[in-house]
Formats: sequence, C-alpha cells, structure tokens
Amino acid sequence: MARSLSDYMRGEFDKSRSLIEAIAGDAALHAQVLDVVRKSVATLRRGNKLLFAGNGGSAADAQHWAAELVSRFHYDRPGLSGIALTTDTSALTAIGNDYGYERVFARQIEALGRAGDLLFAISTSGNSKNILLGIETARAAGIGVIGFTGRRGGAMATQCDICLCMPSDETPKIQEGHELLGHLICGMIEREMFEPPARQP
Repeated sequence: MARSLSDYMRGEFDKSRSLIEAIAGDAALHAQVLDVVRKSVATLRRGNKLLFAGNGGSAADAQHWAAELVSRFHYDRPGLSGIALTTDTSALTAIGNDYGYERVFARQIEALGRAGDLLFAISTSGNSKNILLGIETARAAGIGVIGFTGRRGGAMATQCDICLCMPSDETPKIQEGHELLGHLICGMIEREMFEPPARQP
C-alpha cells in the first residue's frame, strides 16, 4: 500500500508540474490573462464590480478570489469590489426552491448586476447549466464575462468575452490551473490599482 500511495503521489506531482509548465509556456494564454486584468481594472476604476460564480470546488474559487480583492492579496490597500454569488445560503436555497437550481446565479445577476460589471464564470466542464444561464443573463444585461474552464472549453468557449481554458481534461488539475491563474490575476489587479510598497517583491 505504501508503495502504491508513493507512486500515486509522484504521478500527481508530475501531472501538476506538466500543467504549470504548459501554462507558463502558453503565450496566447498569457495574452488572455493580461486582457482579463485590463478589463478587471477598467471595470473597477469606473466604479463597477466583479462578480464570481462556480459550483463545488469552483464555488470555493469564486469565494476565494472575491475575498482576495475585498480584503487584500499581497499588501494593505483599499478594498476592491468583488462579490461571490455562492455565499448567501438563504438566496441560493430560495432561488433553487422557487425557480430551480439552474437559476441560482442568473437570478442574483439580475438583482445585483449592473451594466459595466464583469462576471467571472468558473466551470471545469464549461457546460454547467446554471453557469451558462448566468452568462446568458449577464450578457443580456451588458455585463462582461470571463470564463475559466478546461481544455475543451465546453459551451462556455464561445459565450465568454475571454475564456481561459486550462490544458487538462482532469477536473482536479483544471482546478489547480484555475487557482494558479486566479491568484495571478488577483495579484496583477492589486498592482495595477494600487502602487506596491517599496519593499514589495
């Protein structure tokens, strides 16, 4: 058993290393990330907000990235306007009960979103129905959409302004790629919005 677990661990490390190397070497993906940061900064500077939505592990990412913006990432500075649409259990259960689970994000976007906002839609498959309906609702309201998904992109690939497709078909590895880029984007937004301290690397 110990050897089998060791083999599994080494295999997972190898896959994670390959994933990071693929992301680090993808110039087109880097250009997309820079575009995401530019759109996010422009959104925040004109007084709009960033919205985040995802299911399961992607819900955790939505909450995590919103918290990095509202609180802080690398250094102290004013809070940035980010809202995770995954945290209000009363709203989620009421909408799920009254309108169906597919509308849990769309309904919140209708209520909280405004033209000029930016939605970060996260789905490892790119085919989550509630995410797709949220995207449709956002676009109809004049809200931009940034997608995070896997290699194939799913239906999201053609429905987002920018779709960041991780070079993997495995859900856990796609999520690792999302977390890597999510942190990177939060750090870049912070640096663009506020001057880093003199000693900040």
